[in-house]
Amino acid sequence: MAASQRLLVMPDDGVEAVVALIDQAQSQLLIKQFKLQSEAVEQALLRAQQRGVQIRVMLNPHTSGGDRWNDEAYALLEGWGVEVAWTSERFPVTHEKSMVIDGQAALIATFNLSDKYFTETRDYGVVSHDPMVIEQVVAGFEADWERVAFDPRLDVGLVWSNVHSRGQMARVIDSAQESLRIQHPKFVDAVILERLVAAQQRGVKVRVLCGGKHGLSDWDVYDTFSSLRLLEHAGVKIRRQKLPKLHAKLILVDEQAALTGSMNIDRSAFDLRRELGIEVDAPDVIARLSETFNADWEAAKKYSAPDPLDPAYHEAGELPPDPHFVHD
Repeated sequence: MAASQRLLVMPDDGVEAVVALIDQAQSQLLIKQFKLQSEAVEQALLRAQQRGVQIRVMLNPHTSGGDRWNDEAYALLEGWGVEVAWTSERFPVTHEKSMVIDGQAALIATFNLSDKYFTETRDYGVVSHDPMVIEQVVAGFEADWERVAFDPRLDVGLVWSNVHSRGQMARVIDSAQESLRIQHPKFVDAVILERLVAAQQRGVKVRVLCGGKHGLSDWDVYDTFSSLRLLEHAGVKIRRQKLPKLHAKLILVDEQAALTGSMNIDRSAFDLRRELGIEVDAPDVIARLSETFNADWEAAKKYSAPDPLDPAYHEAGELPPDPHFVHD
C-alpha cells in the first residue's frame, strides 16, 4: 500500500494540485462531492469534456440545514453536456469527497472542491494508485449512481460510512502504543471519546487540535465542548487551531500510520451519511502529515473548552462567525 500513496495538503498545495489531477485524465473521471464551488475546477472539467474524457459527477443536493450549495454547479455541468446526478437518496447527506482518474488513481479528501478549502482551511487529500483501493472507490461510485446497496471490502484500507467507520476508527485508535495526534473539529461520539480516554490512561501521549466553537452548529457545541472537557480531565493536551481554519479530519498513530477522510467524529457521520476515509502508511505521507500537524500545534494555543451550558463564554477568543464554514 505504502508506495502507492501521496499526500495533498491545503491550503499549501492549492487548487492547482486538484486541477493537475483533472488535467491528466485521458479517458474517464468519476467525481462524488459534497460541495463544488470552484471556477478553476469547473474549467478543468470543461477542458476534460472537450478532449473527450467521459465524466460523471455526483453532487450532494442539500446540507443537513437545507442549504443547496450545488444547484449552480449542477446546472453549469449539465449545460456543458457532462453527466451529472444528485447523490443517492439512501443517505440524508453524502459528505464523501472522492475522484477517480482513468481508473489509475483515486483521490480521497477532507476538502470540498470549493475555493474556501483551497485557500483558507487546513485539509488533506490522499491520492492512491492501489488497484484494490481504486476498484472499491469505483464500486462505491457505481452503487450510489445506480441507487443500489454497496457492501465494501474491509481489507483494502478504506473506511466507509454508513458501514463500519466507527469500528475502524476505534481500531486505529486502539492500535496506538506511544502517541496519538488528533486534528478534528467535532467530537460527537461517546465510543470514540472513550477510546481516546483509554489510550491516554494506558500511557499513550494524546494531543488534540480542535477548532473551538468555530464552524460548529449550535446543537454540536454541547457534545464537542463536553467531550473536550472530559479529554482534558483525563490528561489529554488540547490546543485550539485558528489559522488555517481547522477543517481536516486526521488521526496520526505512532508516527507510522494515519486515518484521514471525510467523516467527522460524529454519530451521523458514522451511522447515517455516506462518508469515505482512507488508512495511510506511506512513509513520505506520514512524514508530511506529522510535519504539518506539528507546525499547526506550535502555532495553536492551549484550549480549555468552556462550560457548554454557559453560552456567555462560548465566543471567547473565537474567529468571527462564517455562515459558509460549517462542519456538516
